[in-house]
Amino acid sequence: MPSPKQLIAAPLTAFLRAFDGARESLRRIVSFSSLAAQLRDQLPASTVVLGRQWVYGTRNIRFGEHTLLYPGCHFETQEHAALTLGNGCVLSRGVHLVAMAGITIGDGTMIGEYSSLRDANHAREEGVAMRDAGHTAKPITIGREVWIGRGVTILGGITIGDHATVGANAVVTRDVPAGAVVAGVPAKPIISREEKA
Repeated sequence: MPSPKQLIAAPLTAFLRAFDGARESLRRIVSFSSLAAQLRDQLPASTVVLGRQWVYGTRNIRFGEHTLLYPGCHFETQEHAALTLGNGCVLSRGVHLVAMAGITIGDGTMIGEYSSLRDANHAREEGVAMRDAGHTAKPITIGREVWIGRGVTILGGITIGDHATVGANAVVTRDVPAGAVVAGVPAKPIISREEKA
């Protein structure tokens, strides 16, 4: 014979399962609307926003069609910089994109959890506190269909070619050619698609 707890839990569990799909749809609508309200440009209706996103600075951010955003991404633009994502990009949980010169991400590129693309570094000036000494910035360009693994750091001035792969936790300090696979700190080539074929 079922216990009183089981008698109450069974219909409640069924109700919550039925309600779960509606709750997920509502969460996505609220997350989409929240992000759209933070941007200067229109957010394409095809964008899927799975949770809260954080937008700072000038809000000069453009998303391509069919972008997928996991929760907790950080988007920041300063000065005249723009942050531009192509069509079909995927940004995993906690990705940080900070543009003071500009960041461009090509169609179909996927960026793993907690990766950081920052195009600027703090400057140092004698007798001036670091936070007041300004910065140096160089744009970052990521090609099409690039796979950037979890926890990757990409520094200012870097270009990553189409179809390249960056291994998890790499620190990219030099340009990555199209089709290359790089990993490590600093990131170095480990194989290319051409060698594999």
